[in-house]
Amino acid sequence: MTEAEDRKPQSDEVRSAFTAPSGVAAADGESSTTSEFAVPRGLDVTAPAADDSEGSAFSPPSTYRAREAPPAFTPPTGIPLVSLTKDVPWQDRMRTMLRMPVSERPAPEPVQKPDDSGPAVPRVLDLTLRIGELLLAGGEGAEDVEAAMFAVCRSYGLDRCEPTVTFTLLSISYQPSLVDDPVTASRTVRRRGTDYTRLAAVFRLVQDLSDPETALSLEDAYRRLAEMRRNRHPYPGWVLTAASGLLAGAASVLVGGDIIVFFAAALGAMLGDRLAWLCAGRGLPEFYQFTVAAMPPAAIGVALTVANVDVKASAVITGGLFALLPGRALVAGVQDGLTGFYITAAARLLEVMYFFVGIVAGVLIVLYFGVKLGAQLNPDVALGNSDRPLWQIGASVLLSLTFAVLLQQERSTVLLVSLNGGVAWSVYGAMRFVAEISPVASTAVAAGLVGLFGQLLSRYRFASALPYTTAAIGPLLPGSATYFGLLAIAQNEVDKGLVSLATAASLAMAIAIGVNLGSEISRLFLRVPGASAGARRAAKRTRGF
Repeated sequence: MTEAEDRKPQSDEVRSAFTAPSGVAAADGESSTTSEFAVPRGLDVTAPAADDSEGSAFSPPSTYRAREAPPAFTPPTGIPLVSLTKDVPWQDRMRTMLRMPVSERPAPEPVQKPDDSGPAVPRVLDLTLRIGELLLAGGEGAEDVEAAMFAVCRSYGLDRCEPTVTFTLLSISYQPSLVDDPVTASRTVRRRGTDYTRLAAVFRLVQDLSDPETALSLEDAYRRLAEMRRNRHPYPGWVLTAASGLLAGAASVLVGGDIIVFFAAALGAMLGDRLAWLCAGRGLPEFYQFTVAAMPPAAIGVALTVANVDVKASAVITGGLFALLPGRALVAGVQDGLTGFYITAAARLLEVMYFFVGIVAGVLIVLYFGVKLGAQLNPDVALGNSDRPLWQIGASVLLSLTFAVLLQQERSTVLLVSLNGGVAWSVYGAMRFVAEISPVASTAVAAGLVGLFGQLLSRYRFASALPYTTAAIGPLLPGSATYFGLLAIAQNEVDKGLVSLATAASLAMAIAIGVNLGSEISRLFLRVPGASAGARRAAKRTRGF
């Protein structure tokens, strides 16, 4: 090569960017290319064994020892110690676990050990979904359904599971470790029915699964679940129809009716119940069932007015409305919203709105024709209801008792929930008529006592709180305000009617919020798993801080 050719610049194909510049000699044994990940010169690192395979990003370093792990990631306040004491109800234990991140949950203590290998994960997830389906279909709150599903999974050693509950869909995902593939299963809730006896049986099953002293295999759990589905309702159909009539009669006495009004309201409610059963047998949606069921009580009230019978026809119609107002779904919807399950809460409240619109349509149709026929319906005749406290307390107890029968509750809980309803009405009457406090505040306080007593009774019996609270709020339902609003709209007094309906909605929200607040207050007096009461987690993980 000539001297001119040496001075000629070479192309990129001939000279690489990694080639050492002229005048710099490369060290012997070194490659001409280096990496920024290369170990610096002078740092001695123990070479891995020849048979070690390439590590994973999720595998711990070779110098890591679990027993000698440095507290590098410990927060300044320390990691709270969670003590899952066995004498605490499983609802509180599992709710505490669900409110923790997965990385902070303590190691599981498997209760059920059918064999050395353990049950198959898909079968455990299927059992969990079936139990959650019965609870959600029975009206249980979304957070309690998640707690029950989590309790079932942990009883079989599946700790890294995440249950998810919406209005009609249940899903659960289990991932054994960070490097294993997750297993996910889901189940759709097609039908919902009110049977608190079955709900109590499901709670007993979850309690047995969570009890370390109870040996219940997976097959035994499936067998008990199948028996729950096959069991008939505790009360026959004619008892439910009679209970709906007695409920309407008791509600009419509660708002000032006499013996004639009692039987008239009972007759209208029983006719409406039978018509609703007929529509259900024909496959009509629940909206039309509520519309049809609201017509007979309103028709009987209008007929008594047209016939110039000296009775409080407004009390007849109001009593019939008490048997139809969806108090159970309202309380469940508001509870889900307060605990952070906004999708489920929105769906349940939308369902309540449709039911309420169906009741409004049925009553308005009858009232419209009643006004055209010359019926003089005066809402003021039903307002004088504060001068018979003993009759009203007895009527409130009867109303709660019949409401409990309609909810298919166990016979052992009917008496307690009836007394709870009588106490609720006594508190409401004392605040509303004696102390002259606003009806919304009086209703909220009475409903808060219902939730408080119901939660304490449920914890005492390790059962669901719904059987002890739902029927007890029956005397507090806004039947009178609803009827007055509908009557004003039928008489072309739309503004007055809307104000009354807004009052009814405010009373309904006061009931739902009061029941939930009473339940939360009761937990302040209960021993909750954790290091201290101040370390209790928030209701959900999305609180903005």
